[in-house]
Amino acid sequence: MNIRGRNKVTPEFNMSSMTDIVFLLLIFFMIASTLVSAEAIDLLLPKSSSKTTQSKSVTVSITKNKEYYVNRKKVRKSQLEREILNKVGKNKIGRSITLRVEESVPMKDAVYVMDIANRNRIKSTLAVRAK
Repeated sequence: MNIRGRNKVTPEFNMSSMTDIVFLLLIFFMIASTLVSAEAIDLLLPKSSSKTTQSKSVTVSITKNKEYYVNRKKVRKSQLEREILNKVGKNKIGRSITLRVEESVPMKDAVYVMDIANRNRIKSTLAVRAK
């Protein structure tokens, strides 16, 4: 008497459930990335064809009225260096500032902030808007 099961297990893997998970993760990260916003004042930035990457850093903004902001906090020019050093912290690794300067601001004001960063060995990045 020959007794065999009629149900055979096939060694194939169905990828449809895996693609569903990938699409759900993609949608989640697309929605979550739009909720992240930079701590900055709304300025009219100069245009550039290169792209900058967003990282966690201290934002220094200069408005057309020559008002200085460190992470949305208005600071006098004489207290700017001390405020930047307080926000950046004591850690020597990964210290950086993002410089946001309006188009109409003279370059010497931007260089003043870059000089503060250079003296204190802080990496500085100039923010621009895409063309």
